[in-house]
Amino acid sequence: MSTARILVVDDDPQIRRILRITLVSKGYEVTDARSGEEALLKLEEAKFDLVLLDINMPGQGGLATCRQIRRDPDIAIIMLTVRSAERDKVEALDAGADDYVTKPFSVSELLARVRAALRRVPLAPEAGPQVIKLDDLEINLAKRRVTMGDTEVRLTPKEYDLLHYLITHPDLPIPHARLLQAVWGPDYGNEVEYLRTFVNQLRKKIEKNPSKPRYLLTEPWVGYRFHLPEPSAQ
Repeated sequence: MSTARILVVDDDPQIRRILRITLVSKGYEVTDARSGEEALLKLEEAKFDLVLLDINMPGQGGLATCRQIRRDPDIAIIMLTVRSAERDKVEALDAGADDYVTKPFSVSELLARVRAALRRVPLAPEAGPQVIKLDDLEINLAKRRVTMGDTEVRLTPKEYDLLHYLITHPDLPIPHARLLQAVWGPDYGNEVEYLRTFVNQLRKKIEKNPSKPRYLLTEPWVGYRFHLPEPSAQ
């Protein structure tokens, strides 16, 4: 059973009711909203761990709402969409979502996605280096904190978990499926567009030249590798 707080945002009252019953039965604390505007108001009033957000709503749409919610990097976001094209899914991830579920979906699929979105990669073991410095970039694994010079780099939970896994397996080509299962969980493995989108977002935040990355490298037909130059840690 979980005590995570979830905000369900959908203009369809039947979907809100079904989601509420399903999630409450698993121990989640659930609040709902009928629109993006109402959701933003509720997020100002209370703290939530996860937002289930419909992409197609009257008024302010789901993508615009997602971008506003993503200003808080600590909230997990799952988009609910009837669209199945990869372009639409990538658009949702680009807006800041951690995941998406295509309607109609099964209860088991939804719960698996919720668990994955709330899942966090454990902190680095104390035996390993806790602070990694790469020129102006500093990654503090113990504090889950990334800085570029004097500025904190605000990563979403999944962005940080992806970076954490790569940097604690330096200079090793990590296959797509292994990365997906390490960061999102064992139900994942084929969602390569997830990684492509999240890696692109990470590069924009930690690379001086994202189009010519120095650290977060692509391994063609395999996956990704974090290049850790020497000296690598303190």
